[in-house]
Amino acid sequence: MLSQLFTSKTRIQLLLKLFLNPDVSCYLRELATEFGVSPNAVKEELDSLTQAGYLEKKKKGRSLFFRANTGHPIFPELHSIVKKSLGIDRVIEQVREDLGDVNAVYILDDYALGKDSGLIDLLIVGEVKADRLREYVRLTEGKIRRKLRVMVVGVEEFAGSKRTFLQRPHWKVV
Repeated sequence: MLSQLFTSKTRIQLLLKLFLNPDVSCYLRELATEFGVSPNAVKEELDSLTQAGYLEKKKKGRSLFFRANTGHPIFPELHSIVKKSLGIDRVIEQVREDLGDVNAVYILDDYALGKDSGLIDLLIVGEVKADRLREYVRLTEGKIRRKLRVMVVGVEEFAGSKRTFLQRPHWKVV
């Protein structure tokens, strides 16, 4: 969703980092290292977002730290857009990469309806490594600052009860 609004991947990463976690402040080199881009690319975006009033900057020692400007009139909307779009993308990407043989992933209930209640319900269809799932949930909840409630069902179980599972509001993402 944000990639259609913003063509700069660096800007998207900055929005994710700073608007998903508005209490976090970061400095230029830290962000460049984390994103794997040049400091100049990050500086351009930071300067542009700061000039527009979306970010605040504060000098500490010899470093400039940047954070989301929570007092900006459109902060609540930007914060919500970032949480709804890329927060979910990060959750699903990790599910696909790390957890095992995943056939499908559904987001259920509030998030499927576009409501950010602070709780993301996931239905994972496939065979998942339980130890990795527990670690994934712990790490992801810390990153996105929302609670994950995960239900894992096997392919056969899902096929037999698909209608029951999908009576709830749902959004298939994988």
